[in-house]
Amino acid sequence: MNERIASYILHHTPYKKMKYYGLIGYPLSHSFSKKYFTEKFEKQHIKDSVYDLFPIEHITQLPALLKANPDICGLNVTVPYKIGVLKYLDWIEHDAKSAGAVNCIRITAESPVMAAFSGEVGIKGHDFRLEGFNTDIYGFEMSLKPLLKNYCDQALVLGDGGAAKAVKCVLENLGINFRVVTRKAHPGNLLFKDLKPHHIKQNLLIINTTPIGMSPNVDECPPIPYEAITRRHLLYDLVYNPEKTLFLQKGEEMGAAIKNGHEMLILQAEKSWEIWTEQKAPL
Repeated sequence: MNERIASYILHHTPYKKMKYYGLIGYPLSHSFSKKYFTEKFEKQHIKDSVYDLFPIEHITQLPALLKANPDICGLNVTVPYKIGVLKYLDWIEHDAKSAGAVNCIRITAESPVMAAFSGEVGIKGHDFRLEGFNTDIYGFEMSLKPLLKNYCDQALVLGDGGAAKAVKCVLENLGINFRVVTRKAHPGNLLFKDLKPHHIKQNLLIINTTPIGMSPNVDECPPIPYEAITRRHLLYDLVYNPEKTLFLQKGEEMGAAIKNGHEMLILQAEKSWEIWTEQKAPL
C-alpha cells in the first residue's frame, strides 16, 4: 500500500470506541445475561461491545459505579435492585412506571436538563441521562400470549417481588384478574398457608415469580394444593434453571400445560439490546 494512503487511513479513520453493557445486582454468581450477550456478540461479529457483571452490595453504589465506568452505555438490573433503582433515574418509561420496577437502563451522554422537560429529574449533578425500562414486561407478555386459552381469565401470582410487578402489569394489560399469594400478610394478598383447592380450581393460570425451586434448591416448590390442578391449567415459572422445576413437574403430572422462564429471558434481553442501540437486532 502507498505510504501516503496508509498514513491517511491511520490518521483519518474514526476510532471505534468500545461500548460497555452489564448487569447490576447482588450477588451475581450465575448470570444468564453475560453468557447470552457474550455469545450474541461473537455470533453476530459485534466487535465493539462488551457485557460484564457489576455486583454492587447496595444500590447507593450505582453513582460511583457509573462515575468509575464512563463508557457504560446500558445496564440490566436484577434482584434486589429492580425497585430501589427507580430513584436514581432521570426518566422512566410508562409501563415500567406502572409496574414500579425497572430492569433495563439506557445511559446517554445527555444533560439531565433535557429530562426537566418531562418533569422527571433523578440524580443531580451528572452529565449523562439515565432512562429506565422494564423489558421483563415485554418478555413475559410475548412468551405468555401464545399459550393463553380464552378461559384463562383468572390467575394466581405466587410472590410479590420485582419480577412479580412486571407479571402483574402484563395481566392488567391483558384484562386477566389475579390474586397475589405471599408468605407475609399484605392488604389484598392471599397467604400461602390459606391457599385452598378451590383457589386453584378458580384460577387456571398460575405464575411463580419466586426463586423457589431454582438450582441448586431443585427439590423445593411453592406450597400450593397441586392436587387441585387440572388439564385446563397453565403453570408458568419465571425460573429457568432447572429447565423443569418441581413446580412445573407437579403441574405436568396433573395434565397442566407448563412453561419456564427461558424464552422470557431471551426476549427481554433482545428488547434491552434494541433499547440500548435503538435498532432491532436479529435473534
